[in-house]
Amino acid sequence: MWSIFKKEINTFLNSLIAYMVMAVFLISMGLLVWVFPDTSIFEYGYADLGIFFNLAPYVFMFLIPAITMRALAEESKTGTLELLLTKPINESGLLIGKYLAGVALVVVTLIPTLVYYFSLSYISNPAGNVDTAGIMGAYLGLILLASAYTSIGIFASALSDNQIVAFIIAVFISFIFFMGFSSLSDLEAMSGLDIQLEKLGMLAHYDALGKGVIDLRDVIYFVSMTIAFLGATFWILKMKKWNS
Repeated sequence: MWSIFKKEINTFLNSLIAYMVMAVFLISMGLLVWVFPDTSIFEYGYADLGIFFNLAPYVFMFLIPAITMRALAEESKTGTLELLLTKPINESGLLIGKYLAGVALVVVTLIPTLVYYFSLSYISNPAGNVDTAGIMGAYLGLILLASAYTSIGIFASALSDNQIVAFIIAVFISFIFFMGFSSLSDLEAMSGLDIQLEKLGMLAHYDALGKGVIDLRDVIYFVSMTIAFLGATFWILKMKKWNS
């Protein structure tokens, strides 16, 4: 598992993909939070990072599939997947190694954004007048959400040996689970099932964590989603091994 993890990290760092993902995320978020007048904190007038946590899930919805689309698709296309599965490493080790590498890259990408929190704390009036609990809860929610996106991306990568197809599938599934159920709950025809439908989606649990109250049910939801998609990917790998 750790050999796969180190191999993936080295592959990321030796390619432009990781640096492009980090640059796109940090530049776009920086412009939205501090520069663009419609979303800038200075225009908003409150010491709050709500705009960052509201927009980051949508940016990650595209950037994380860009990271994960090659995870298994490239291995399958070049024929190295079958070779890896015949070595003394099982499917779970291969899968977890690739998953952890993807999550590690996302966490590293998020670390520089902590500057936003310290800057906000410094410029607030009085200094330090920020909702620290809410911001930390939102960061936890964003990491859990990104972890679920990563598992979805790896699942999509296992479905096709075409990276573009894997990217599209991952974006579609991520969108459905993040926005789809909440949108369905707003339909008049679903008025009797609106609460249950909303809780099936990621958005409700992500918003709940962003309030600063860490509810174990929200954490369990994201962990369960991650395990479910990793489990589905595991069986896809099993079937590919049996058919090879």
